[in-house]
Amino acid sequence: MARGTKRPDDDALWARIAGSVKPLRRREGTAPPASAGEVREDAKAAPKKARPARPVPARSGAPRTPEEPPLSPGAAPGLDKRTAQRLRRGRLPIEGRIDLHGMTQAEAQANLVRFITAQAAKGRRCVLVITGKGLRGAGVGVLRAELPRWLNEPALRPLVLSFTPAQPRDGGGGAFYVYLRKAREP
Repeated sequence: MARGTKRPDDDALWARIAGSVKPLRRREGTAPPASAGEVREDAKAAPKKARPARPVPARSGAPRTPEEPPLSPGAAPGLDKRTAQRLRRGRLPIEGRIDLHGMTQAEAQANLVRFITAQAAKGRRCVLVITGKGLRGAGVGVLRAELPRWLNEPALRPLVLSFTPAQPRDGGGGAFYVYLRKAREP
């Protein structure tokens, strides 16, 4: 059969399938969806506005959406509740680790970008980044303080879903679990 041609029993099959579907619960204040043959009144009245064309970003293996919220330690906007809880509790298997101790900020950032990029390309999900706690009495360590900013920069943000301080057995306040996006199929 040629593509795009319609068989006589297609409409009957579609009606039977569509009749067996249960609608989802609606949130309060939302209008009911229009059925296949009807157009809602507000849709008729409002003329469609032409949207300006947006440039399509080049694929880099990870989704790039400018609307992504900035990440902060412990926040998990891209994770389901159970996975976020397992990440915070250190219950996810650590598939890679990097120790940034003793590096300058520039060295640490460059190594972090290489590490996260390589781990994401290998399809790894949970990695451990050890920053150290910093010098005693000097407050928070420089690398520890900079890690959230580095993970939110354009080179890494598309690859990272969430990060949170590690459990004491994995480095505690001187380490972070970083949860990466799934690698996209080519």
